[in-house]
Amino acid sequence: MSMGCLYSIVAHGGDRDAIARTLEASLDEVDRIDRLMSHYRVDSELSRINRDAARAPVTVDRELFDFIALSLRYSAESDGAFDITVGPLMKAWGFFRGGGRVPSGQELKRARQVTGFRHVILNARNQTIRFNRDGVELDLGGIAKGYAVDRAVEVLRREGVGSALVNACGSTIYGLGYPPDETAWPVDIQDPLDERRISFSIRLRDRAVSVSGSAEKFFERDGVRYSHIMNPRTGRPVHGVLSVVVLAPTGTAGDAIDNVLFVAGVDRRRAFLRRHPGVDAAVLVPANGGWTHTEVSADRPRRKYE
Repeated sequence: MSMGCLYSIVAHGGDRDAIARTLEASLDEVDRIDRLMSHYRVDSELSRINRDAARAPVTVDRELFDFIALSLRYSAESDGAFDITVGPLMKAWGFFRGGGRVPSGQELKRARQVTGFRHVILNARNQTIRFNRDGVELDLGGIAKGYAVDRAVEVLRREGVGSALVNACGSTIYGLGYPPDETAWPVDIQDPLDERRISFSIRLRDRAVSVSGSAEKFFERDGVRYSHIMNPRTGRPVHGVLSVVVLAPTGTAGDAIDNVLFVAGVDRRRAFLRRHPGVDAAVLVPANGGWTHTEVSADRPRRKYE
Protein backbone atom coordinates (compact mmCIF):
# COMPACT_ATOMS: atom_id res chain seq x y z
CA MET A 1 0.00 0.00 0.00
CA SER A 2 1.31 3.42 -1.01
CA MET A 3 -0.24 6.72 -2.11
CA GLY A 4 -3.58 5.35 -0.86
CA CYS A 5 -3.35 2.58 -3.42
CA LEU A 6 -2.38 -1.10 -3.70
CA TYR A 7 0.65 -1.57 -5.93
CA SER A 8 1.61 -5.00 -7.24
CA ILE A 9 4.31 -6.28 -9.56
CA VAL A 10 4.52 -9.58 -11.42
CA ALA A 11 7.92 -10.32 -12.94
CA HIS A 12 9.65 -13.16 -14.76
CA GLY A 13 13.35 -13.94 -14.84
CA GLY A 14 16.00 -16.56 -14.23
CA ASP A 15 17.18 -15.70 -10.70
CA ARG A 16 14.27 -15.76 -8.27
CA ASP A 17 16.19 -14.18 -5.37
CA ALA A 18 17.56 -11.39 -7.55
CA ILE A 19 14.10 -10.66 -8.96
CA ALA A 20 12.65 -10.54 -5.43
CA ARG A 21 15.26 -7.95 -4.40
CA THR A 22 14.53 -5.90 -7.50
CA LEU A 23 10.78 -5.96 -6.84
CA GLU A 24 11.42 -4.74 -3.30
CA ALA A 25 13.55 -1.91 -4.66
CA SER A 26 10.81 -1.01 -7.17
CA LEU A 27 8.18 -0.78 -4.46
CA ASP A 28 10.57 1.26 -2.30
CA GLU A 29 10.75 3.68 -5.22
CA VAL A 30 6.95 4.01 -5.12
CA ASP A 31 7.17 4.88 -1.41
CA ARG A 32 9.82 7.49 -2.20
CA ILE A 33 7.49 9.19 -4.68
CA ASP A 34 4.76 9.15 -2.03
CA ARG A 35 7.05 10.90 0.46
CA LEU A 36 7.86 13.51 -2.18
CA MET A 37 4.46 14.16 -3.77
CA SER A 38 1.69 13.24 -1.32
CA HIS A 39 -0.62 16.06 -0.29
CA TYR A 40 -1.93 13.89 2.56
CA ARG A 41 1.47 13.64 4.27
CA VAL A 42 2.29 16.81 6.21
CA ASP A 43 6.03 16.07 5.90
CA SER A 44 6.08 15.73 2.08
CA GLU A 45 7.81 18.22 -0.21
CA LEU A 46 4.46 18.95 -1.85
CA SER A 47 2.85 19.82 1.50
CA ARG A 48 5.71 22.23 2.20
CA ILE A 49 4.98 23.96 -1.10
CA ASN A 50 1.29 24.21 -0.27
CA ARG A 51 2.06 25.72 3.15
CA ASP A 52 4.67 28.26 2.08
CA ALA A 53 4.46 29.15 -1.62
CA ALA A 54 1.84 31.88 -1.20
CA ARG A 55 4.18 33.76 1.15
CA ALA A 56 7.46 33.42 -0.74
CA PRO A 57 9.09 31.40 -3.51
CA VAL A 58 9.89 27.86 -2.34
CA THR A 59 13.04 26.13 -3.54
CA VAL A 60 12.24 22.53 -4.36
CA ASP A 61 13.89 19.27 -5.35
CA ARG A 62 14.76 19.19 -9.07
CA GLU A 63 12.71 16.05 -9.68
CA LEU A 64 9.59 17.59 -8.14
CA PHE A 65 10.15 20.91 -9.90
CA ASP A 66 10.40 19.20 -13.29
CA PHE A 67 7.35 17.06 -12.57
CA ILE A 68 5.23 20.08 -11.60
CA ALA A 69 6.47 21.88 -14.73
CA LEU A 70 5.38 18.89 -16.85
CA SER A 71 1.97 18.84 -15.14
CA LEU A 72 1.49 22.53 -15.87
CA ARG A 73 2.32 21.91 -19.54
CA TYR A 74 -0.52 19.39 -19.67
CA SER A 75 -2.73 22.05 -18.09
CA ALA A 76 -1.76 24.67 -20.66
CA GLU A 77 -2.18 22.24 -23.58
CA SER A 78 -5.65 21.23 -22.37
CA ASP A 79 -6.76 24.79 -21.52
CA GLY A 80 -7.15 23.74 -17.89
CA ALA A 81 -9.08 20.50 -18.38
CA PHE A 82 -6.25 18.88 -16.43
CA ASP A 83 -5.23 21.06 -13.50
CA ILE A 84 -3.12 20.21 -10.45
CA THR A 85 -4.60 23.16 -8.49
CA VAL A 86 -7.93 21.36 -7.92
CA GLY A 87 -7.11 20.81 -4.23
CA PRO A 88 -9.50 23.53 -2.96
CA LEU A 89 -12.31 22.16 -5.15
CA MET A 90 -11.75 18.61 -3.89
CA LYS A 91 -12.00 19.91 -0.33
CA ALA A 92 -15.10 21.99 -1.06
CA TRP A 93 -16.85 18.91 -2.48
CA GLY A 94 -15.77 16.77 0.48
CA PHE A 95 -13.48 14.41 -1.47
CA PHE A 96 -10.39 15.19 0.62
CA ARG A 97 -10.48 12.63 3.45
CA GLY A 98 -14.26 12.49 3.17
CA GLY A 99 -17.21 10.86 1.44
CA GLY A 100 -18.45 13.89 -0.43
CA ARG A 101 -20.82 16.82 0.06
CA VAL A 102 -22.48 19.54 -2.01
CA PRO A 103 -20.84 22.89 -1.21
CA SER A 104 -22.76 26.11 -0.83
CA GLY A 105 -22.57 28.64 -3.62
CA GLN A 106 -20.27 30.82 -1.53
CA GLU A 107 -17.93 27.92 -0.74
CA LEU A 108 -17.73 27.03 -4.41
CA LYS A 109 -17.02 30.62 -5.36
CA ARG A 110 -14.14 30.83 -2.88
CA ALA A 111 -12.67 27.53 -4.10
CA ARG A 112 -12.86 28.59 -7.74
CA GLN A 113 -11.05 31.83 -6.96
CA VAL A 114 -7.96 29.87 -5.92
CA THR A 115 -8.17 27.18 -8.62
CA GLY A 116 -6.30 27.54 -11.89
CA PHE A 117 -2.85 26.54 -13.10
CA ARG A 118 -1.96 30.17 -13.88
CA HIS A 119 -1.77 30.81 -10.13
CA VAL A 120 1.43 28.75 -10.06
CA ILE A 121 4.62 30.64 -10.93
CA LEU A 122 7.78 28.69 -11.74
CA ASN A 123 11.33 30.02 -11.80
CA ALA A 124 13.49 27.47 -13.59
CA ARG A 125 16.76 29.32 -12.94
CA ASN A 126 16.26 29.40 -9.17
CA GLN A 127 14.26 26.16 -9.10
CA THR A 128 11.46 27.81 -7.11
CA ILE A 129 7.67 27.64 -7.04
CA ARG A 130 5.34 30.30 -5.74
CA PHE A 131 1.60 30.99 -5.74
CA ASN A 132 0.24 34.39 -6.70
CA ARG A 133 -2.50 34.31 -4.05
CA ASP A 134 -3.35 32.74 -0.71
CA GLY A 135 -5.35 29.52 -0.71
CA VAL A 136 -3.85 27.91 -3.83
CA GLU A 137 -2.96 24.24 -3.35
CA LEU A 138 -1.38 21.60 -5.55
CA ASP A 139 -2.92 18.13 -5.75
CA LEU A 140 -0.89 15.66 -7.82
CA GLY A 141 -3.29 12.76 -7.21
CA GLY A 142 -4.41 12.75 -10.85
CA ILE A 143 -0.92 12.05 -12.20
CA ALA A 144 1.47 10.97 -9.42
CA LYS A 145 0.41 7.29 -9.45
CA GLY A 146 1.34 7.05 -13.11
CA TYR A 147 4.71 8.61 -12.38
CA ALA A 148 5.29 6.16 -9.51
CA VAL A 149 4.55 3.28 -11.90
CA ASP A 150 7.04 4.71 -14.40
CA ARG A 151 9.71 5.04 -11.72
CA ALA A 152 9.14 1.45 -10.60
CA VAL A 153 9.51 0.31 -14.22
CA GLU A 154 12.79 2.21 -14.49
CA VAL A 155 14.16 0.34 -11.47
CA LEU A 156 13.18 -2.95 -13.10
CA ARG A 157 14.84 -1.99 -16.39
CA ARG A 158 17.99 -0.80 -14.62
CA GLU A 159 18.31 -4.13 -12.84
CA GLY A 160 17.89 -6.09 -16.05
CA VAL A 161 14.29 -7.26 -15.63
CA GLY A 162 12.73 -7.48 -19.09
CA SER A 163 9.33 -9.00 -18.28
CA ALA A 164 7.04 -7.41 -15.66
CA LEU A 165 3.56 -6.01 -15.09
CA VAL A 166 3.37 -3.06 -12.69
CA ASN A 167 -0.14 -2.34 -11.41
CA ALA A 168 -1.35 0.65 -9.35
CA CYS A 169 -4.89 -0.06 -8.12
CA GLY A 170 -5.90 -1.30 -11.55
CA SER A 171 -6.09 2.34 -12.64
CA THR A 172 -2.56 2.59 -14.05
CA ILE A 173 -0.78 -0.51 -15.37
CA TYR A 174 2.48 -0.82 -17.31
CA GLY A 175 3.45 -3.92 -19.26
CA LEU A 176 7.22 -4.27 -19.54
CA GLY A 177 8.17 -6.70 -22.28
CA TYR A 178 5.94 -9.77 -22.28
CA PRO A 179 5.39 -12.89 -20.15
CA PRO A 180 6.47 -16.42 -21.13
CA ASP A 181 4.49 -17.97 -23.99
CA GLU A 182 2.88 -14.61 -24.83
CA THR A 183 3.66 -11.66 -27.07
CA ALA A 184 2.18 -9.09 -24.66
CA TRP A 185 0.60 -8.80 -21.21
CA PRO A 186 -3.20 -9.45 -21.35
CA VAL A 187 -5.16 -6.96 -19.25
CA ASP A 188 -8.93 -6.90 -18.70
CA ILE A 189 -10.66 -3.53 -18.22
CA GLN A 190 -13.53 -3.53 -15.74
CA ASP A 191 -17.03 -2.64 -16.87
CA PRO A 192 -17.82 0.93 -15.70
CA LEU A 193 -21.29 -0.10 -14.50
CA ASP A 194 -20.72 -3.63 -13.18
CA GLU A 195 -17.47 -4.53 -11.44
CA ARG A 196 -18.20 -8.23 -11.99
CA ARG A 197 -17.94 -7.87 -15.76
CA ILE A 198 -15.21 -7.00 -18.23
CA SER A 199 -15.79 -4.24 -20.76
CA PHE A 200 -12.91 -5.16 -23.07
CA SER A 201 -9.41 -6.61 -23.09
CA ILE A 202 -6.14 -5.04 -24.17
CA ARG A 203 -2.57 -6.28 -24.55
CA LEU A 204 0.35 -4.30 -23.17
CA ARG A 205 3.92 -4.48 -24.39
CA ASP A 206 6.19 -1.64 -23.27
CA ARG A 207 3.11 0.51 -22.88
CA ALA A 208 0.81 1.75 -20.13
CA VAL A 209 -2.95 1.80 -19.70
CA SER A 210 -4.65 4.36 -17.49
CA VAL A 211 -8.30 4.13 -16.52
CA SER A 212 -10.28 6.95 -14.96
CA GLY A 213 -13.81 6.20 -13.82
CA SER A 214 -16.65 8.06 -12.15
CA ALA A 215 -17.49 4.97 -10.08
CA GLU A 216 -14.14 5.02 -8.26
CA LYS A 217 -15.30 7.61 -5.74
CA PHE A 218 -18.69 9.31 -5.71
CA PHE A 219 -21.68 10.26 -3.58
CA GLU A 220 -25.36 10.81 -4.29
CA ARG A 221 -27.64 13.65 -3.18
CA ASP A 222 -31.28 14.05 -4.18
CA GLY A 223 -30.95 11.43 -6.91
CA VAL A 224 -27.86 13.04 -8.46
CA ARG A 225 -24.51 11.24 -8.56
CA TYR A 226 -21.41 13.38 -8.06
CA SER A 227 -18.07 11.85 -8.99
CA HIS A 228 -14.64 12.85 -7.70
CA ILE A 229 -13.45 13.79 -11.19
CA MET A 230 -13.61 17.55 -11.25
CA ASN A 231 -13.97 19.99 -14.12
CA PRO A 232 -11.56 22.71 -12.97
CA ARG A 233 -13.12 25.24 -15.32
CA THR A 234 -16.63 24.95 -13.86
CA GLY A 235 -15.67 23.89 -10.33
CA ARG A 236 -18.11 20.98 -10.51
CA PRO A 237 -17.84 17.20 -10.93
CA VAL A 238 -18.02 15.93 -14.49
CA HIS A 239 -21.34 14.43 -15.60
CA GLY A 240 -22.13 12.25 -18.60
CA VAL A 241 -18.91 10.21 -18.72
CA LEU A 242 -18.53 6.80 -17.08
CA SER A 243 -14.87 6.11 -17.73
CA VAL A 244 -11.92 6.86 -19.95
CA VAL A 245 -9.29 4.32 -21.00
CA VAL A 246 -5.98 5.59 -22.35
CA LEU A 247 -3.11 3.59 -23.85
CA ALA A 248 0.08 5.65 -23.70
CA PRO A 249 3.86 5.30 -23.78
CA THR A 250 4.09 6.06 -20.04
CA GLY A 251 1.88 5.92 -16.98
CA THR A 252 2.48 9.63 -16.39
CA ALA A 253 1.14 10.56 -19.82
CA GLY A 254 -1.79 8.17 -19.50
CA ASP A 255 -2.85 9.57 -16.12
CA ALA A 256 -2.79 13.16 -17.33
CA ILE A 257 -4.50 12.43 -20.64
CA ASP A 258 -7.34 10.36 -19.16
CA ASN A 259 -8.22 13.37 -16.99
CA VAL A 260 -8.16 15.68 -20.00
CA LEU A 261 -10.43 13.41 -22.03
CA PHE A 262 -12.84 13.00 -19.11
CA VAL A 263 -13.36 16.75 -18.89
CA ALA A 264 -12.99 17.94 -22.49
CA GLY A 265 -15.71 17.82 -25.13
CA VAL A 266 -15.44 15.71 -28.29
CA ASP A 267 -13.78 18.37 -30.47
CA ARG A 268 -11.23 19.28 -27.79
CA ARG A 269 -10.43 15.60 -27.23
CA ARG A 270 -9.57 15.12 -30.88
CA ALA A 271 -7.44 18.24 -30.98
CA PHE A 272 -5.59 17.21 -27.83
CA LEU A 273 -4.91 13.67 -29.03
CA ARG A 274 -3.45 15.00 -32.27
CA ARG A 275 -0.74 16.61 -30.15
CA HIS A 276 0.10 13.26 -28.54
CA PRO A 277 0.96 10.66 -31.18
CA GLY A 278 1.15 7.10 -29.91
CA VAL A 279 -1.82 7.58 -27.58
CA ASP A 280 -5.04 5.60 -28.07
CA ALA A 281 -8.19 6.26 -26.08
CA ALA A 282 -11.75 5.16 -25.48
CA VAL A 283 -14.41 7.30 -23.79
CA LEU A 284 -17.37 5.39 -22.32
CA VAL A 285 -20.72 7.10 -21.71
CA PRO A 286 -24.18 5.96 -20.56
CA ALA A 287 -26.54 4.66 -23.26
CA ASN A 288 -29.89 2.84 -23.02
CA GLY A 289 -29.29 1.53 -19.52
CA GLY A 290 -25.75 0.45 -20.39
CA TRP A 291 -22.84 2.21 -22.00
CA THR A 292 -21.24 2.86 -25.35
CA HIS A 293 -18.17 4.51 -26.87
CA THR A 294 -18.51 8.16 -27.82
CA GLU A 295 -15.01 8.34 -29.25
CA VAL A 296 -12.27 5.81 -29.82
CA SER A 297 -8.85 6.45 -31.32
CA ALA A 298 -7.51 4.59 -34.34
CA ASP A 299 -6.49 1.39 -32.57
CA ARG A 300 -9.83 0.47 -31.10
CA PRO A 301 -9.67 -1.76 -27.98
CA ARG A 302 -11.27 -5.18 -28.50
CA ARG A 303 -14.75 -5.29 -26.95
CA LYS A 304 -15.76 -8.52 -25.18
CA TYR A 305 -19.46 -7.82 -25.36
CA GLU A 306 -21.92 -5.13 -26.36
